[in-house]
Amino acid sequence: MSDNPLFSERLNRRAFLGASALGAASLALSACTTTDVVVPPTPAPAPEPAFGDAATMYSARVDEGYSLPAIPVAKLDPKFVRQIVDDPTGEKPGTIVVDTSQHFLYLVRDGGKAIRYGVSLGKAGFGWTGSAVVQARKKWPVWTPPPEMIQRRPELAKYKDGMPPGPQSPLGARALYLFRDGKDTMYRLHGTPEWDSIGKNASSGCVRFMNQDIIDLYSRVNGVTQVYVRPNLSPAGKVMAVSNRTAEPIDAGVPKDAEILK
Repeated sequence: MSDNPLFSERLNRRAFLGASALGAASLALSACTTTDVVVPPTPAPAPEPAFGDAATMYSARVDEGYSLPAIPVAKLDPKFVRQIVDDPTGEKPGTIVVDTSQHFLYLVRDGGKAIRYGVSLGKAGFGWTGSAVVQARKKWPVWTPPPEMIQRRPELAKYKDGMPPGPQSPLGARALYLFRDGKDTMYRLHGTPEWDSIGKNASSGCVRFMNQDIIDLYSRVNGVTQVYVRPNLSPAGKVMAVSNRTAEPIDAGVPKDAEILK
């Protein structure tokens, strides 16, 4: 290698220019290269939160000034305790489906889930299946037995002008009133003090809930809501459920102070 300073300077300058050209080429190449944009997946709907233990769900409480006693959960069939399940109905979220063969009511939720409630249904001769919509609701409704009921049970005549609301009212803590084509079907989803009737055919044509459960359902029904009452959840059950028959009246009609849903 030469010790000539001029030669060394030329060599160093040539190396610098070469490196600069290589760097420029690399920059140009990178400028022409596209990078794939990774779009994060859409998050799945949050799962419906669990309700906690049954003793807490059905504990004693004060609601709207009325004292509700605790439900003795040790005496309940566990399948009738309010719970989140995989939706067996295939209906869209927000729909209510009653399976009369199992004494379950489902409120369909997002994500393929449903809230399932244990219910009591109509006695033989008062059964009803069909479709309707929740079009009115009332907290702690006054219960007024209809004339037909008073005729069958004369001891109810003392309530002909209405039984004050309270834990012993046959309509319980809440009532949801079902309509079809703008007319009252006389069919209700309502509470009952007779918690031990859940899972049985014991009502006069309506769907009864434990009071703590109807309070929960009421809080989730804030507008006109589709309801299907079916003999079972099979495809044949959907066809069989079409009916124009209304239920045996449990009360004298929707109270004037009920909230009309829209």
